[in-house]
Amino acid sequence: IAPAVRGRDPADQAGLDQLLIELDGTPRKERLGANAVLAVSLAAARAAALSAGVPLFQHIAALAGHEGPLRVPRPMTNLISGGKHAGGQLDIQDVLMIPVGAEDYPTALEWIVRVYWRLGQHLRAAGYEGHLVGDEGGYGPQLASNEQALEMVVRAIEAAGLVPGAQVTLAVDVAASHFYREGRYWLRREGHHPWTSAQMIDGLARWCERYPIQVLEDGLAESDWSGWKALTARLSARQMLVGDDLFVTNPTLLARGIAEGVANAVLIKANQIGTLTQTLETVRLARAHGYGWIASARSGETEDDFLADLAVGIGAPYIKIGSVARSERLAKYNRLLRISEQL
Repeated sequence: IAPAVRGRDPADQAGLDQLLIELDGTPRKERLGANAVLAVSLAAARAAALSAGVPLFQHIAALAGHEGPLRVPRPMTNLISGGKHAGGQLDIQDVLMIPVGAEDYPTALEWIVRVYWRLGQHLRAAGYEGHLVGDEGGYGPQLASNEQALEMVVRAIEAAGLVPGAQVTLAVDVAASHFYREGRYWLRREGHHPWTSAQMIDGLARWCERYPIQVLEDGLAESDWSGWKALTARLSARQMLVGDDLFVTNPTLLARGIAEGVANAVLIKANQIGTLTQTLETVRLARAHGYGWIASARSGETEDDFLADLAVGIGAPYIKIGSVARSERLAKYNRLLRISEQL
């Protein structure tokens, strides 16, 4: 990569990224690897911002064609983790909180920390003294059911002096592809036979009726497109239905989802697609067709805080960083604090 890009103007983001794509020469960046390509793509953006003397988020906003005032997105924060993020003790991958009633980002962050520690107190009081912490910093207790995780989080919100539904809503990352086999959903914690797509949709709808769930991510498997159509028809008027495994930040897959009426939001993870230009293309496509977009970290992260600037620059209403634990997560939360001061 280095000999090919040396001497290029980093402000020419689209040209640089196209060169990287051609240099790799595979649809999935399997020759050079998406992480190597992305590192150069993002480094160029940071270099261009430094050269121009503007904040990185402002430079990204110009690249993205984002108009209007820039704002810090509301965090979606992991509280209880399961699935592959925490040893598989729950079927679902994450239960998260969204501080929708917070007047500004510092208040939102204070609420998150308050609820996180209240939840820890509740788990210890309930006998989960040795609960592990998941990949992204959420608690990972051995609960009796998936629904118990939702109950625990609602209790922690109330104990923190906040109102579930009005001040704090929930998000659930179901990550259904992880327990989808042979056309069925095998939820071990539900204690019965595997669910069909229709039964899985019914189960998700029940959770949404009982708990203040605003966001459902990967509620069905990435290959269950007919099920996704039914889920979207059933819940899209009230819930944000987010495709992560479904769309993998790929504009081609998102375009298919738009054409077929599948989901109503996309998770934005730059290293799923491999360049900043392609990431911004996916955001523009979502915005043009009325889909929501959420900037997101990965379960494996570094302390680089580019994601915070990216989320602000693309006008993401939400950002999914992980929990308020572990330095690779806190680096992003802290960068958002600094950006909020600048704005």
